[in-house]
Amino acid sequence: MAYVVTEACINCKHTDCVDVCPVDAFREGPNFLTIDPNECIDCTLCVPECPVDAIYAEEDVPDDLKSYIALNAELAALWPAIVEKKDPLPDAEEWGKVKGKHDKLDRG
Repeated sequence: MAYVVTEACINCKHTDCVDVCPVDAFREGPNFLTIDPNECIDCTLCVPECPVDAIYAEEDVPDDLKSYIALNAELAALWPAIVEKKDPLPDAEEWGKVKGKHDKLDRG
């Protein structure tokens, strides 16, 4: 089992989670983060760090967000690792409250 970043991260990209990951499992795209399922050690440290509650254990991903399990694996194989905290995207506070924004995902 791995942890999964879901829709709430789109256009937010808070990176507090990156700072606590002991194995550098996060990958960074233009407006979204993913977790590489091959690197994640299921430590749970990232979950409470996410201010928009975008991270779930794979088995706990809500039904309407299950597609993010495969999406994390797909994009993690393409995007570079992120190992240090960065500032969130400029409108992160507003975007953090938006639902149904999958169409805003920039695959880079």
